[in-house]
Amino acid sequence: MRQDSRLSSVLHALLHMAEQDGPMTSEALGQCLGAHPVVVRRTMGLLREAGLVSAERGHNGGWRIAADLETVSLRQLHIVLGEPALFAVGHRNEAPECLVEQAVNAALEGTFAEAEALLMARFADVTLADLARDFARRHAERRTRQE
Repeated sequence: MRQDSRLSSVLHALLHMAEQDGPMTSEALGQCLGAHPVVVRRTMGLLREAGLVSAERGHNGGWRIAADLETVSLRQLHIVLGEPALFAVGHRNEAPECLVEQAVNAALEGTFAEAEALLMARFADVTLADLARDFARRHAERRTRQE
């Protein structure tokens, strides 16, 4: 089953950017993500259109976060990415004539709608700042263990 990892990749990139004092090039972000710089530029373009990042041209240029980490939620990023499907499970037939299959579809639709609403509510509560704090805590713990 193919998974859509765009949200995870964007979060990864933004948190790397948040740790930098200056802008990050598409090439540097591509190395962090294991992605081609063209893919990074396309994704950063979406984020720039949404006002979440800015691009600095020229020598020492690159991408920089343009939004406050406290205000950017996972829900907002999910929307910017075009609201990719959250579940890979679907109906065998979208318009079945069979009454059994209609009942199955109705049950699945209701369950998926409830699960999606719960997930979207949670996404709205989690910000980039929350993730950055979690990263900082994990990083500090690792340093402590290594000493």
